[in-house]
Amino acid sequence: MVGSARREDGGTQVGSVERVKRTMADSREVMNIRQASQYLGVSPDTLYKYVNEQKIPAFKLGNRWRFKKSKLDQWMEEKSNQTEVKTTKKKPKAASKAAGSQ
Repeated sequence: MVGSARREDGGTQVGSVERVKRTMADSREVMNIRQASQYLGVSPDTLYKYVNEQKIPAFKLGNRWRFKKSKLDQWMEEKSNQTEVKTTKKKPKAASKAAGSQ
C-alpha cells in the first residue's frame, strides 16, 4: 500500500508513515526554529524573542538559528529545577505568615 507502513505482525497501518516522520523529527539532535518551537510548545515568535534575549541555548548555522535537542532538554531541566526551588522557598513564607496571623 502506498503511504502505509508494515507492522511487525504483518498488517499495515494507514497514517503510520506520518507518525514515523514525526518521531524522526523529534529525535533529531539539531532542530530549526519551527521544529524547536513545536518541541518546546511555544510559537516561533516567542522562540525568536528568547534567542534575542539570550534566554535559550541556540547557535547560528549560516543565517539560520539552530537548536541542539540535548541543550534544550538540559535548559528545560534547569528551568524546571529553578521553578521548584522558587516554589519551595515561597511556601515557608506563606506558612509563617499564616501561622503569625492566627
